[in-house]
Amino acid sequence: MGDCDIKFVNKEIPPFGGLSLFFKMLERCHFDEHLEQSGIPVQGSNGGYKPFQLILGLFAGVWCGASCFGHLDVVRYDTALCKLLGWERGADHRAYQRYFNKFSQAVNQRVFGELFSRFFSELLFDNCTLDFDSTVMVREGNQEGTVKGYNPKRPGRPSHHPLLAFVSDIRMIANYWLRPGNTASSSNCLSFLEDTLSRLRNKTAGLIRMASGFFTKEILDHLEDKHLNYIIACRFNNRIKCSLTHEHAWVEVAEGLEISETTYKADCRDKPRRIVMVRQEIEKRPQVAGKRVRQLELFEDGNDFGRYRYSCFVTNLGLPARIVYDSYRGRADSENRIKELKHDFSIDDFATNNFWATEACGGFIVMAYNFMSLFRHALINSDKKKFLKTIRYELISTPAYLGKTKDKHILYLARSLKTRQSFLSIWEKLKDFSLPYNTGKS
Repeated sequence: MGDCDIKFVNKEIPPFGGLSLFFKMLERCHFDEHLEQSGIPVQGSNGGYKPFQLILGLFAGVWCGASCFGHLDVVRYDTALCKLLGWERGADHRAYQRYFNKFSQAVNQRVFGELFSRFFSELLFDNCTLDFDSTVMVREGNQEGTVKGYNPKRPGRPSHHPLLAFVSDIRMIANYWLRPGNTASSSNCLSFLEDTLSRLRNKTAGLIRMASGFFTKEILDHLEDKHLNYIIACRFNNRIKCSLTHEHAWVEVAEGLEISETTYKADCRDKPRRIVMVRQEIEKRPQVAGKRVRQLELFEDGNDFGRYRYSCFVTNLGLPARIVYDSYRGRADSENRIKELKHDFSIDDFATNNFWATEACGGFIVMAYNFMSLFRHALINSDKKKFLKTIRYELISTPAYLGKTKDKHILYLARSLKTRQSFLSIWEKLKDFSLPYNTGKS
């Protein structure tokens, strides 16, 4: 820097002036009204912060990069931002934790059931694809529900094991339930499925896709009773392995990729179901997307099965086997949503000692994700699906200061000449933005 001194100015210059775009979108979505009508807990003290301020502060903190409750003070100390939102003062991070302790299992079901239902009812789409998955959230403390369970990355560490449902067509999340760390993937899945369908109200679920952890007779029977189309990855039990080893009618559909199909019965009392089998030659296809592809180690020595990786899918679709396989591969995008929730939205770092408080906080972070996804879909004119980290650098991190005329505030933004037009175009789109919004998916 050479010979350089520093000086301070008294002008309040918020570093996240770009948040004005997102606050404007929430205003156009009438989020404050929906929040009030959802039956969200209210403060018992007249001096307590309003629920809308706390939820909006959580959204703003997460969008700005907060990765724990302590980081939410970034909103509190931004006095210009508080003035822009009409707040007398920003909330301390402990105020968020105290407020979320007001949530219980019944409150979570009521509030998020209402909020998600209203949100998706305002989006025009139908015949959607729903992906169901679970993930492991490692915890460092002794929070409620943190127990040792399946944890491939950090074995032996306590964790939570939440369930998530994704609307693949519009890259949004339809449901989120927190569960103890030692819960099986399929545990409570039927109740979760029904809750998810109720949140989508009049939307039709054209296809259900699930990982192999949901490959159970109860789930398959339930989906068929509800007349729902499904593709579910199979667990490699002995019957599945036997079908693979006795299959000879493999059809090559691409170099090193062969597909076949058969029927499967879990036992003599179960109905036969269609199984699509896939094998990939390791030498020709060394890079394999997805988790449920494996070698049949038990048969390697006898029949050269070690040359291939295998995957199987149970389905009630009558489509050609190749289309079934390609359709299921799209479920891998839900893994990207989970990674984004963890890395960009830090959902696994917002944890309290209260189990239901942690679930409530995670539910609102999922809502922050959905609003960000709506912003990307409706207002950013780009073929690329930008992650929050990119949007934070390009839009949110805009230095600004607040001015005032006789009748209104003016936010002066420090943008380079090359980027002002793109920022202004989003602001102009927001003036015409309204719900219901047509996603173009049907």
